Amino acid sequence: MAFILGSGSPRRLQLLAQLGVHPDAVRPPEIDETPLKGELPRDYCARVTREKTQAVPAGTDDIVLCADTTVALGRRILGKPRDAGEAAAFLLALSGRRHRVITAVAVRRGDRIWEKDVVSQVKMKNLSDEELNAYLATGDWEGKAGAYAIQGPAGAFIPWISGSFTGIVGLPLSETANLLRAAGLPLYQEAAA
Repeated sequence: MAFILGSGSPRRLQLLAQLGVHPDAVRPPEIDETPLKGELPRDYCARVTREKTQAVPAGTDDIVLCADTTVALGRRILGKPRDAGEAAAFLLALSGRRHRVITAVAVRRGDRIWEKDVVSQVKMKNLSDEELNAYLATGDWEGKAGAYAIQGPAGAFIPWISGSFTGIVGLPLSETANLLRAAGLPLYQEAAA
């Protein structure tokens, strides 16, 4: 049995390490993450995560973990911005408002899939032009859903959350631990060794 992380996110690797789990392989899948017409954010996030688990090559007894994080402003999905202009538009839309951060997690072993999504509420403060431009200049928005990461410089823009901090970062640890246990992966092996 091998444990495969289907994600190239260094943050997810760090979070898994908190569970005493280190993947035997990291295989980020290549799938089309375009939302379907009229697809709601939570449904989108769960679908993309399931598709990722199916796209990762693995043996029949291997355990594959995939996740997807989506920022939702009402029914609008704010994915990874294409460029600084789109990042600025996302951040201006979020400025001074509450939004949802949805992280779906799926674990596959053979033909069986265990899945869970976690929805957290996040409030972003009103951003000044100076704050927005300084943040965009850091480049931290690149590759981040909604154009920000709470664990980076944008953490200074987030005065309030309700939900899972690790879910907002990209892998809700409590739920992930339960899914991995259900699939038969032992946790906290380093601590026991």
